[in-house]
Amino acid sequence: MKIWIDGDACPVVIKEILFRAAERTQTTTTLIANQPIRVPPSPHIRFLQVGSGFDVADDEIVRRVEPGDLVITADIPLASEVIDKGATALSPRGERYTRDNIRARLNMRDFMESLRSSGVDTGGPPALNHGDRKTFADQLDRLLQQAAR
Repeated sequence: MKIWIDGDACPVVIKEILFRAAERTQTTTTLIANQPIRVPPSPHIRFLQVGSGFDVADDEIVRRVEPGDLVITADIPLASEVIDKGATALSPRGERYTRDNIRARLNMRDFMESLRSSGVDTGGPPALNHGDRKTFADQLDRLLQQAAR
């Protein structure tokens, strides 16, 4: 299993959890983003900068991901695409996207987008808190343990 990170929007604290896990488990982990992102020196952690543009990083993740890989993203359409390719998708809040829940997530995303485009202020997601970080770390550990079996 390889880990792919949608790096442009991934919170720093989640990246740090991922970097520690990559080192501990010797799992190849790659951040893909439009902007430069610092990563610690490690044979297990890589950074790939792609050109700017809408969904360029997402498209690169979809192109590279393989069945059994793990993708860290809050982007629902990206999560849907990687699930279709047989990979696992996990949000920075620790929510695992699955074939069973991704359609509902896409529908809600589209509904919220239509509200915003009609002028309704829907607000944004709440700030990442300690509970979110713990949920993410616990889910990540479970997925890494399953992959090691």
